Amino acid sequence: MGISLLWPHCTYAQKNELLTEKHIREVMQQAYDRFKNTSGGANASYIPYLADIDPKLYGIAVCTADGKVLELGDTKFEFGIESISKVFVLALAMQQRGPQAIEDSIGVNATGMPFNSVLAVELDPQRAVNPLVNAGAMATNSFVKASGSAAKWSMIDDLTTRFAARRLSVIQQLYASETATNLHNRAIAWLLYSYGRFYGDISEAVDLYTRACSYGSSTRDLAIMAGTLANNGINPVTKEKVIEAGLCPRILATMMTEGLYDNTGSWVYHTGLPAKSGVGGGIIAVAPGKLAIAVFSPPLDKSGNSVKAQKTLEFMIDELKLNLLDAR
Repeated sequence: MGISLLWPHCTYAQKNELLTEKHIREVMQQAYDRFKNTSGGANASYIPYLADIDPKLYGIAVCTADGKVLELGDTKFEFGIESISKVFVLALAMQQRGPQAIEDSIGVNATGMPFNSVLAVELDPQRAVNPLVNAGAMATNSFVKASGSAAKWSMIDDLTTRFAARRLSVIQQLYASETATNLHNRAIAWLLYSYGRFYGDISEAVDLYTRACSYGSSTRDLAIMAGTLANNGINPVTKEKVIEAGLCPRILATMMTEGLYDNTGSWVYHTGLPAKSGVGGGIIAVAPGKLAIAVFSPPLDKSGNSVKAQKTLEFMIDELKLNLLDAR
């Protein structure tokens, strides 16, 4: 009997043809037209500044690994980066300390609980969390090596600038709003400290965390920042090496385990890509070696993820055949 060959649904060459600039633009437009009037969700009301952002704003940006930046909609509007900043503070701490130190001292597993959960700390015998939830992100800020708050902020700001290909500004009104309402985060930080899982001054680390979350970023900025992770740590626009290539798989892995908080499992089940959301309404998704997509729309679901951005990304990932887990 002869050997029967089962040809794949979509060959490697065909997949590459899907990623031409023309086709990406077509898919962006299709997504924009399909979801621009999508309703559902609500702005983050527990941070007063975010509650007042126009819920109709909507932007899509793609940054390819070879440096093309494609934009559609409100891509220049600067909104609160929020928890997406956690990815880039993690990159700094990992660059300084190494991946093993992050796993040992912070944790990398999914918590399966909301981003501000106290139980996530209490129920883990090792008090390990994840750098992309609030507890782990504050601990990661405390883990950055520098002599004092000003030096740490300078390092965070410098690396963020290199990722974004421009210097981002802190939205002072957002920073003040978050600082006035972050009592729960301070309590989580003290809880971690009581278990020996915090590595510096609590007030300093919480402030650094809050300030980084208050960066004003555009959809275009986020696409370039995520594109740097897609391009092995080299900024596709500036061509500057921002972080070591070997760190990117570890950073993307944390996005696969906790990028959309307690909805991450469902996200990966449907898309097969690492992603990170922020309660400002942004989400980034990374297809390693190919491209990154950023989408912005303020109304959130109950897990704190943009409703419209998720729908947009799921559609684009499917149309462009970007799912890492689908070999067809």
